Amino acid sequence: MFKAELRSDALKGLINVISTLIDEVKFTISPEGISLKAVDPAHVAMVEVTLSKAAFESYQADDTEIGVDIDKVKDVLKLASSGDIISMEQDAEHGRLVFKVGNVTRRMNLVDTSSLGDVRVPPLELAASIEVPVTDLQKGIKASESISDHIALIADSERFELHCDGDTDSVDLVMEASNTVKIDADMKVSSMFPLDYFSNLIKAVPSDLRVKIELDTDYPVRIVFALAEGNGVVKYLLAPRIEKE
Repeated sequence: MFKAELRSDALKGLINVISTLIDEVKFTISPEGISLKAVDPAHVAMVEVTLSKAAFESYQADDTEIGVDIDKVKDVLKLASSGDIISMEQDAEHGRLVFKVGNVTRRMNLVDTSSLGDVRVPPLELAASIEVPVTDLQKGIKASESISDHIALIADSERFELHCDGDTDSVDLVMEASNTVKIDADMKVSSMFPLDYFSNLIKAVPSDLRVKIELDTDYPVRIVFALAEGNGVVKYLLAPRIEKE
């Protein structure tokens, strides 16, 4: 059983985070909230989300799993204005999820969760941790998108850098440790990543938030930020691009 009410802005934020990587998702539902773990079809990036029941206007649930087509939920969001309350209820008998927005009811068939396998999140311990306003990262990405298809993330104890090197041009975004840029790194670390993936992940972060970047040399990068006014947490993992010698 699952029955809940959620503000449209919170649901939109959740769906934006997911749709960056996948079209269908399996939600694990418990009396304490919902969670998901999913990997994109190319197995380059992974997303892990937890959303506590405190994020909802009302929430009732037993332990269950539901599979959802993300594009169908986007259609529901088109019916809602900012601040609207969207109600959701599982119709287990007919294998549906029922949405209500105002006086409109939308019933959608659920996706078979057996086709959405379990995802194991690797237990990574990464050497560097950086906290920055996401708007700073977005500026560096925007400057890099016409230069190359990959981007390097570099950090030491004093600064964090985005570096993009193309055939003729290059871009550097350098952020020194300060009141707004927090860096925890005992050594210099550096990894390269596909720019299209990194750009899409960062664009999914609301522009008024700070993000934590956890980094190590030639390891995946972990991107962490809050959701639903601090009642949810999003963690992205993006595999590095390893240059062959």
